[in-house]
Amino acid sequence: MDPYRVIKRPHVSEKTHEKAEELNTYTFVVDMAASKDDIRNALSVIWGVVPVSVRTCITHGKRRRYGRSYGTTAPVKKAMVRLPEGQAIEVLK
Repeated sequence: MDPYRVIKRPHVSEKTHEKAEELNTYTFVVDMAASKDDIRNALSVIWGVVPVSVRTCITHGKRRRYGRSYGTTAPVKKAMVRLPEGQAIEVLK
């Protein structure tokens, strides 16, 4: 899988910002078909870092109303990547 298609964007929230500062853990929205090995390889190619651990979770789409009818938002796969001490990713700077 192409490394630049595996990682779509960083997931930015207050909780992920705190984890990045305290635990050196970064959260990314990744492709649904990406495996943990694909995510590790993409991080090493794009940013040149080798993560200590990679955890993934899939958040299912929520039910939303569009006028009279209902629909769902798209499901999203997130990856929480923990880096070793002393390494960092300049994601938002």
